[in-house]
Amino acid sequence: MNTFLSGGHAEAPIAADAVARLNAVGLDWRHKAVPATAAGLTAGDFLGTAPRLADFQTPLLTLDAGAVRGNADRLASWCGEHGVLLAPHGKTTMAPQLWAEQLSRGAWGITVANFAQLRVAREFGVRRLQLANSLTDPHAIEWVAGVATAEEPILSWVDSTVTVEVIQRTLEAAGSSAVLDVLVELGGTGGRTGARGIDAAMDVARAVSASRSLRLVGVSGYEGSLAHTADPDSLAAVRGYLGQMKQLHEQLLAGGLYGADAGIILTAGGSAYFDDVVDVLSPCISAGTAEGTAGGPAGRDVQLMIRSGAYIIHDDGFYRGISPFSRDGSEPFAAGMHGWARVVSQPEPGLAILDAGKRDLPVDEGLPQPQLIGPALGGPMQPLKGASITAVNDQHCFMAFDAGTTAVRPGDVVRLGLSHPCTAFDKWTLIPVLADTDRDQTVVDLIHTFF
Repeated sequence: MNTFLSGGHAEAPIAADAVARLNAVGLDWRHKAVPATAAGLTAGDFLGTAPRLADFQTPLLTLDAGAVRGNADRLASWCGEHGVLLAPHGKTTMAPQLWAEQLSRGAWGITVANFAQLRVAREFGVRRLQLANSLTDPHAIEWVAGVATAEEPILSWVDSTVTVEVIQRTLEAAGSSAVLDVLVELGGTGGRTGARGIDAAMDVARAVSASRSLRLVGVSGYEGSLAHTADPDSLAAVRGYLGQMKQLHEQLLAGGLYGADAGIILTAGGSAYFDDVVDVLSPCISAGTAEGTAGGPAGRDVQLMIRSGAYIIHDDGFYRGISPFSRDGSEPFAAGMHGWARVVSQPEPGLAILDAGKRDLPVDEGLPQPQLIGPALGGPMQPLKGASITAVNDQHCFMAFDAGTTAVRPGDVVRLGLSHPCTAFDKWTLIPVLADTDRDQTVVDLIHTFF
C-alpha cells in the first residue's frame, strides 16, 4: 500500500530547525508590528526582553496563545475521536510556526492553494502536502514532478480532461517519467472549481486512468463554495453535494478507476461544515480488510480527510456564527486574534476615526467590532457598548458611538473583534502572540507569515 496514507511519520513532519531559524530573523522597519526600539534585534533577542503589549504601537494585530493552543487541541481530538485525517489549509495563516503546532498534534500534512505556497511549505520541510487546486502551470507541474516522492508526497486535484492532457503533455516535453498522484474534484452548480456532475467527474477519472503520468488516489471537493450560512436550505445543499461525492467514490470503486496500488482519500471540509462532511462521508472509510467493508472492496484503504484551516485562529464574526462547535451547543472555538487601533480624530459628536484600515484588518466577512476602549495600549480598558464600525478606508476606520453615554478622545485605544483570519494574516509579516489577551499581555512569541 502507498505510504502517504500512513498515520505516522518516518521523520518529523516539518523541519524543526527551519522553523527555529525564524528566531534569528533581524527586526527592522519592514515589520510594521515591531516597535522602533526593537530595530537591530533578532526576533529571539527581542522576545528575550519580555516585551508586553504596551511596548507596541497601533495599528496592531495580536494572537492569543491560550486560544490558539486550545483550538488546535480541540480539533485534533475531535478528528481522533471520529477517525478522520486532518490536513489543515495552510493558506489561512501561511505561518510555519502554526503549521508546526498543527502537525505536532497529528495532522496528516498541510494543504495549500497554489504553487508559491507549495514552495514555502517545502522550504520549511513539510513532508506531506496537498494542493487543493489543479496543476496547469508548466513550471509548477515540472517542479512537483521533481520533488514529490512516496515518502514526501504532493497530492493535487484535476477537474477536467484538458487538465489531464496539460499535465501529460508537460511531463512528456520535459522528458519526465514521474507519476503524479491526483484526486478528481467534484464541483457543484454555482460553485468554484470541480467537474460539474458525477458523469463529468467519471470522464476525468477515466482520462487519469489512461494517463501514463497520473494515478488516481481519491475524490476531492469543497462544500463551502455552495453555502455561506447554517440555515436549513444551506445545510441541505451542503449535504446533497457531499452525497454526490459519496456516489462518485462508489462508482470509481466499482469501475476500478483508482490506482491499483493506491490508498484512497476522500477530502472535503473547510472550517464551517466539517461535521456534515464527516457525517455523510465517514461510512466510506475502510481499513482495507481482507473481507472488505461498505467503503470498498477487499484490500482497499479508504480514509476521510478534512482540511479546516481557520479553526486554529477562529474569530469574533463569520466563523463564530457558522462553526459546527458554535452550532451544536458544545464548547465553541475561542477567538484567537484581535485588532488594536487608536483614535486619531474625533471630528464630530458620535464619530471617531481610528488609525487602522483595510491594509491592517479584514473586512471581507464583516467589519471589525469595537469591544473595549482605554486611554493606552496595554492599560485598563472598559467595555465599549453601542459602538460600531460603519466604514473602513485603506488606513482608517469610522467608529460610530453614543456621544451622550460614551466619552471617546484622540489617543484612546480600541480593541476590535475581527472576522475571517484568512484575510487578517496576509496583512502582517510579523504578529505578536500574547500569553493571555485579557490577563497577561506578555508577548510570548512572534509569528512570521509568508504570503
